[in-house]
Amino acid sequence: MTEALAIDRRSLGRWRNAIIAGFGIGGVTVSAWGTRLPAVTAELHVTTGTIGTVLAFITIGSISGLLSSTPVAHRFGSRRGIAGSLLVIAAAMAVLGAGIALRTVPLLAVAFALVGFGIGLMDVLLNVEGSAVERAAARTLMPFLHAAWSVGVAVGSGLGAACAALGIDPAPQFAGEAVLIAVAALLVHRALPQRAADTGASAPTRPADAVRAWLRGWLDLRLLLIGVVMLGVELGEGSANNWLVLGVQRDHGQRADVAALFFTAFAVGEATTRILAGPVIDRIGRVAIVRITTAIGVAGLLLFILGDSPGLVLLGVLLWSVGVSMGFPLGMSAAAEGSGGNPAARVSVVASIGYFANLAGPPAIGLLAERVGLLGSFWLLVVFMLAAFAAAGALAKPRGTPSTSPIDERSTP
Repeated sequence: MTEALAIDRRSLGRWRNAIIAGFGIGGVTVSAWGTRLPAVTAELHVTTGTIGTVLAFITIGSISGLLSSTPVAHRFGSRRGIAGSLLVIAAAMAVLGAGIALRTVPLLAVAFALVGFGIGLMDVLLNVEGSAVERAAARTLMPFLHAAWSVGVAVGSGLGAACAALGIDPAPQFAGEAVLIAVAALLVHRALPQRAADTGASAPTRPADAVRAWLRGWLDLRLLLIGVVMLGVELGEGSANNWLVLGVQRDHGQRADVAALFFTAFAVGEATTRILAGPVIDRIGRVAIVRITTAIGVAGLLLFILGDSPGLVLLGVLLWSVGVSMGFPLGMSAAAEGSGGNPAARVSVVASIGYFANLAGPPAIGLLAERVGLLGSFWLLVVFMLAAFAAAGALAKPRGTPSTSPIDERSTP
């Protein structure tokens, strides 16, 4: 990383801003179609079950993107890899618009698989770059970078809602977004340093070798413990995204529009915590901040489950949002700092665990809720958040890693 550490202040700012833009575009992409699904379903004359099956191709594409990140980073570098993944996303949005215009469900499946591939690939490379720019800046930036994703989600949802309110069909909306993302890809490519992050000279280039490298990562105890942190916080975040509004409405007796505001409070709380957390992390260290926030998250979940007034439930929601805010970005940063010269492979392992929790966790909560009720099922979130608290020590910096914090946390050899 001597190359990155020698970067001048102005170039460092451009590098950081390019990563922020990448995260923001990712957030916009994953949320842009959510508000348009009713219109897409009506226009294609398909059931919600069909749309759900089509959306499953996002998961397939995401896993492929995660597995491809190591050879892509080695063969092309993070700079071209990130720009290329953005262009894949842009092409996918164009294909999505074409599939809707032509009323072709298989084309939609292809589009969502491409979207998932682009996002999975970009997510790993952006986190590798984010860890590199953190070390170059000598201060914690990863939570702030991930806050851009949260802001992008809000912007994408608002954009979709605005298009729906103005009567703009989904097909031209997605085509327009494809053009904007393609332009953004070129700007991000120009702003990133040419050889910003060390992807490792020994990184595999063939898909089969990449899969083997990814599988070897599952034997790394430190990565698995980081994955426990990711599992706890991402299960908490994914469940909030899917079940919080319903829990407020059905179990705490609020109107649907009021319940939606509780989720808005959750999103604002998470983004605000990520934006403001950097200096605190630099002061007390990663391990301490994850333990503090996950403990706060457990308190929030208890208030949400047991609270008997709107004020207590809202306080629980805000504390819950703080609890899930730090584990994912700091886990990504910690994974990228591991031993060896292949950060993309390490990041892809913990990212896989986080993706699994975010995608598979909410359906598991739904199945459990059929037996014990929705609030009863949230006790599972409490258990996994406690596990994240217990595993937080794995986020300490390995020996030999340059410190970005006055608190010099080092793991044992």
